[in-house]
Amino acid sequence: MTTLLDVRKLSVAYGKVEAIHDISIRVDEGSIVTVIGPNGAGKTTLLSAIIGMLPSRGDIVYCGARVGRLSVEQRVGAGLVLVPERRELFGSMKVAENLELGAFARLRHGDRDALRTLDSVYTRFPRLRERHAQEAGTLSGGERQMLALGRALMGKPRLLMLDEPSLGLAPLIVREIFAIVTALKASGVAILLVEQNARAALQVADYGYVLETGECVIEGRSSELAANPRVAATYLGQAAAGNATGI
Repeated sequence: MTTLLDVRKLSVAYGKVEAIHDISIRVDEGSIVTVIGPNGAGKTTLLSAIIGMLPSRGDIVYCGARVGRLSVEQRVGAGLVLVPERRELFGSMKVAENLELGAFARLRHGDRDALRTLDSVYTRFPRLRERHAQEAGTLSGGERQMLALGRALMGKPRLLMLDEPSLGLAPLIVREIFAIVTALKASGVAILLVEQNARAALQVADYGYVLETGECVIEGRSSELAANPRVAATYLGQAAAGNATGI
């Protein structure tokens, strides 16, 4: 498969404290890659560096080109899009207005196909169509996550980075969100998924990395990670190695 994102020996420091050290990950076209690990392991820092929100050392190669000197806006314009952990919606703006903002970079560059994309987002998320005139701040947690995903899709991403999409959601909504993630892969969007719900993440992912204290300690196909005794005991629960199915 063609490599879409190739991160090589990436390091990020906050002052003199190194948050992540020499991390290398790869995301192929049409795949889901997950990064799991405990709080404070550096997962969000990794995504923030890839999108350009934090300075870093190392190489970030996207679509065959180094993007380390590109701004966040330029990376988004190239199809590298992040849905942050806090979703960062405009609560006083309507659902439709939040979605339209997701296509801002495209419209700025003369792409007039945004309305067609909006219709496809509403088809994927019928509840957003129903609530298009409702203020984003009045939505439920699951609906806000759908809106954050929909806004990201308005940018027509080739690679969608998701930071803790299940955070704070009820189990039934978590299943729905991960079903959406799987459907996005089927539509051709590659996904880099940071997630504390390791069981759900490994079920939908093709490949995974385990981060601990800022370093990648284990990597492999998701089925291999789910069967790894250390991963099973630490992230999936005692019985996970024998039963890694069912979100």
